[in-house]
Amino acid sequence: MPPLTRPVARRMTTWGFIGSGNIGSTVARLAVAAGHDVVMSNSRGPETLTELVGELGDRARAATAAEAARAGDVVVVTIPLKNYRDVPVAELAGKIVIDTMNYYPERDGQLAALDAGTSTSSELLQEQLPDSKVVKGFNNIFFRHLGELARPTGSPERSALAIAGNDAAAKRRVTELLDELGYDTVDLGQLTEGWRTQPDTPAYGLMYAADEQDWLAGARPADAAEVASRAAAAGERR
Repeated sequence: MPPLTRPVARRMTTWGFIGSGNIGSTVARLAVAAGHDVVMSNSRGPETLTELVGELGDRARAATAAEAARAGDVVVVTIPLKNYRDVPVAELAGKIVIDTMNYYPERDGQLAALDAGTSTSSELLQEQLPDSKVVKGFNNIFFRHLGELARPTGSPERSALAIAGNDAAAKRRVTELLDELGYDTVDLGQLTEGWRTQPDTPAYGLMYAADEQDWLAGARPADAAEVASRAAAAGERR
């Protein structure tokens, strides 16, 4: 990832992570680079995160999922969707929760509401977290591309990420945070529109890949206009 030559973020934020896999650890690296603190957790316990926390440096620490939820000003839920009911509820009340989850039936099992198109993964999480402000984000970009494409504000090679959510203030804050991480934002609207970037849609990862057939071949920038166009190309919700 190229260095981001920008000052430390104007407003230091603590990010909590429920899940510390490829996307979670990549977002954490971007957050630390932007001058934020991160609290990492996973399902196996804080002791398994020693190497990652050591790599992230002094701004990072490991914790349980409940501790990460309590500590975070904003909390990223980045776990397999089949485990969404395990996300702490009381600890996340009143907080912004960024949902990166996607539905993969072969991994998650069949979820009737998603199969029927009557709900989305983020709407399921919002139902699980009625007092939280869920914002869909980071779900449609390959983690390596996410790490490689971050650019300072105003860069001609600046890429955009899509978000969706029901709370306008929460989306404004997430937009500010994405800017500090190195990305512009495309607001798709309510959580019901989050399906526009789910797997098997035109906006799922393809625009960030230098080779759409080989995502390991590198990344290319995708600006807000392209991301919005790809999302619109999904048509009407089934």
